[in-house]
Parts: sequence; C-alpha cells; structure tokens
Amino acid sequence: MALASLFLLLLLSSLHVLTTVGRASPESDSLVSQANSISPYLVRYWNKQITNNLPMPPVLFFKASPLTAASAAIFTQLVAKGAISNHLQSFCEEAELLCFLNSSFNVGKCITYYRVSIDTATKTDDMNVSRATEPSMYFRESMLKSGNVIPMPNLWDNMPKRSFLPRSISSKLPFSTSKLAELKQIFHFGENSAMEKIMALTLGQCEVANLGETKMCVASIEDMIDFATSILGHDVMVRSTEGSGGSKQEVLIGLINRIEDAAVTKPIVTCHQVLFPYMVYYCHSFRNVRVYEVDILDLKSKTKINHGVAICHMDTSAWRPTHEAFIALGSGPGQIEVCHWTFETGVVWTTAK
Repeated sequence: MALASLFLLLLLSSLHVLTTVGRASPESDSLVSQANSISPYLVRYWNKQITNNLPMPPVLFFKASPLTAASAAIFTQLVAKGAISNHLQSFCEEAELLCFLNSSFNVGKCITYYRVSIDTATKTDDMNVSRATEPSMYFRESMLKSGNVIPMPNLWDNMPKRSFLPRSISSKLPFSTSKLAELKQIFHFGENSAMEKIMALTLGQCEVANLGETKMCVASIEDMIDFATSILGHDVMVRSTEGSGGSKQEVLIGLINRIEDAAVTKPIVTCHQVLFPYMVYYCHSFRNVRVYEVDILDLKSKTKINHGVAICHMDTSAWRPTHEAFIALGSGPGQIEVCHWTFETGVVWTTAK
C-alpha cells in the first residue's frame, strides 16, 4: 500500500479512536477536519501522478475541499448551469470560501499589502515581499550555519481561512480580469467593493508576464500537482516551513540540510497563497537557487521550535537595484546572493532522491 494511502487510513483511524473515547479538544477537532478533507479521489490522484512512495504533504492536503462527493456533484452542476449565485450562502459555507468579510478583516491593510507585493514581486519567489520592512526578511547564505544566532521575520500567514475547490468546480468558474463582472455577480460583490479590488489585483498578478518565469495560478490541488510535475517530472516531493515558531525574535540555527536535488542548475517550483474567495496559489518555477531545511531552536532553551525552509537566490543580476533585499543587505544586482525563509503556508516542490 502506498504511504499516501496509509497516511489517510491513519488519520481516519485516529478519528475513530477520538470518537470512541468521546473526548474533544482543539487538536482532535483539527484531526477530524484533516481526515475529512482528504478525499479518496485526491489520494488516488496523488498516487497516480507521483511515482514515489513519499507521504502526501500535509501543508497542501489539509487545505483540500471539505465538500463531500455528493455536495461537490451538486455544486458542479449549479456552476455549469450558471446558477451557483442563487445558492451562494450554502456554497460558501459548505466549501469554506471567503464570500463575506467580517468586521475583524482589515480590508485597507490587505489592499495596501497587495499593491506593494505586486509592485515588488518580480524576480523573487514569494509575493509576501511587502514584509521586507522587517530587517530580518533577507539574509546572506553564510548566515545558515549551525550555532549562528539570526533574527527571524514573521513567518505567520495572516490571510483568512479558505479551502481549495475540487477541480470539477474551479475549472468551470471564470478566472480572468475580462470576466471580473461575472465574478462579481457570482459572489455578490458590489461595485468598487473591497473584494472586487482584491480580486482584480490577484487576477492582474496572475496574468502579468514576468520575463524568464514559468508560472500558473492554481485553484485546485490537482492543478498544482499537474503544474509541478510538468516541470519537475513525477518523482517529486514537497517541503514547507512547519509553523510560525520563532517569528519576530532571535533564534539559534540548529541542524541544516542543503537539498542536493535542488541544485543551482535544476529548477524548483514554489507556490504561495494569494487572496481570492476560494484558495488560489501562485506557483512559479526558476533556477539558480539553493534550498535548505533548517531546525530552528529557541535561543535560551536550545529546544527545537520550528523546522524552516530557506531559499537562496544565487543569481540576482536581473533584480531591480531598488529591491528591498539590496536596501536591507547593502548591495546591488548580481553582487550578492539573497536568501529568505518561506512562510508557513508556502509550498516548495523539488525532485526527490
């Protein structure tokens, strides 16, 4: 049995134990949600497309659609008939979409964040570059040594919770700036509303061409798998920073593993969240990078508090001179390599050993 399938069975077994014992906790609730989100279809799709026996990556599959097969079939028919807007509330609630902004959501900050990120994302691998005001955002490769003390940026992704849609649904929904009016009608977003502006910014970023970059915005797990395997082949694995531990504080660098399968001459694929009513990831591929996995330790107790993934861009000659990395590190294009951490929801695809 493939490890991916075994992983699903272990989750379901844990769910059975929790139900039998009859005790509930935040951890058990999370486990229940995770077990329910991994559909047999996705397990089969992963096993079909990925040729190794590595387990399915939790960072990716725990964002799977919570829709049951029956609900997905109903909503697929409604989308195909152009009638989904008449059932928006049930669609949004059952599929875990962002259709209604609550009072705690800082719209102005989100739009500002997006404008900055779109302006500065070219030639980096993470659209969260607007956080570059943090001095710890960028660093040199020489800092990645066991025993070094290094300041960490905020690794926490503060985007609102959403889930992927099944591809049977996402593929039938419009996804282009030319279809923005149709999207507004589907999701009941008003003229000049915050969500209209957010959708327009995301669609614009997904559509703009960046020189030397192969990219795709994906709205389903199946699409992400297909994009990554089209570039890297089918013997791949996913890496991610495990959490936000150590954020905005000085930490101790522990064990370091340089990923040899992500050598400078080989491509990698990175994917990171963008804001849309349903989960969308911006994925792109590039070369001339080194990937590291790093144990992050508490400075005082020396205990492990996180396991991070760092990416070092070895060729920065095409970056603009005013890039935040050069301002922070005091250099210019092509003169230095630039490293940064991936955030807790980021996904890094490499070939597997």
